[in-house]
Amino acid sequence: MNTITKPLVLLILCLIVSNVNAQETQQDSTGNNMPFRENGLEIDRLIELKKTIENEEREFLKAEVENINRRLDVGGITKDDAEILKKEAAKKRALNIENRMAILDNKIALLERNDDGYSDETVQFGFSFEKFTGININPKNKSRVYDKRTTSDLVFAAGFNNAIGDGQKIGDEYSFMGSGFIELGVAWKTRLLKESNAVRLKYGVSLQWNKLTPKNDQYFVQDGNITNLEAFPSELSDVEFRITNLVVPIHFEFGPSKKIERKNYFRYSAENHFKVGIGGYAGFNIGTQQKLRFKEDGNRVKQKIRRNYNTTPFVYGVSAYVGYGGLGIYAKYDLNPVFENQTFDQHNLSLGFRFDLD
Repeated sequence: MNTITKPLVLLILCLIVSNVNAQETQQDSTGNNMPFRENGLEIDRLIELKKTIENEEREFLKAEVENINRRLDVGGITKDDAEILKKEAAKKRALNIENRMAILDNKIALLERNDDGYSDETVQFGFSFEKFTGININPKNKSRVYDKRTTSDLVFAAGFNNAIGDGQKIGDEYSFMGSGFIELGVAWKTRLLKESNAVRLKYGVSLQWNKLTPKNDQYFVQDGNITNLEAFPSELSDVEFRITNLVVPIHFEFGPSKKIERKNYFRYSAENHFKVGIGGYAGFNIGTQQKLRFKEDGNRVKQKIRRNYNTTPFVYGVSAYVGYGGLGIYAKYDLNPVFENQTFDQHNLSLGFRFDLD
């Protein structure tokens, strides 16, 4: 199962890149960071630029004539050739002035016709859902969606992790500070109500890394269908047991938001507002690994052991978060046991910080 971990990680990264490419440069949810300049300011800038064009081209012509005269002085060209070159240079610069002025006039007219501004097409290189050729053409001038009910963002979470069973407390068998988790994924958020943003559905794809660090120089030993914690023959300087899961998290998100209305669209912004998310996740265990560090005959030894250790292949659990803006406190609990076929079940419990990067 571990052999597919790297391709799946690559898939997640591709999804993240495509998500970033697909997002509009403008933050639609807040109305800030507009990609288009205010039309009046841009038109004023173009008018000022028109005033400099003639002077620029005259300076370029002056430099070309001086260069022609130097060639004439050293005998590189004849007087007749010099006159022809000067006339050609003057004609070229006159056409440059005419063409550059026309370009600016067209841009000014374009801005005057488009109240929301205008930006040329850009070509982006990278992965995308629309094109797998490596080149994604993104026309920024397409009409803005009036009511954009679904947005996307990146999700990153990290914090403490432990495993507990009936009658156990956090930290009984696994180091509290040495055990932890990381979650990285891409998520979409859809407004569920037509006239309100009070309830949203958040869903996506995430990679979860859950790490356990056994205490008292113990390590995991797989004996057939049973996996036990046993004492290591010597002192362990470090032990790390890591489970990697690929999951689909789904949360109902509640909280106030601000409605931002523009001339031809409107958006809801939850920035600088409290939010609460309640839901769960389900997916697959895609890799299990144990790392051991110890000394043997005075030498430092590091071992990496990859096997399933009878860990549960299908994972599922409940999760929740409470936050303000893009930062929140996040908790998750695996309803599936860490190991199968055990006489005593343990479940992963995680608590940490969550970042939703719109």
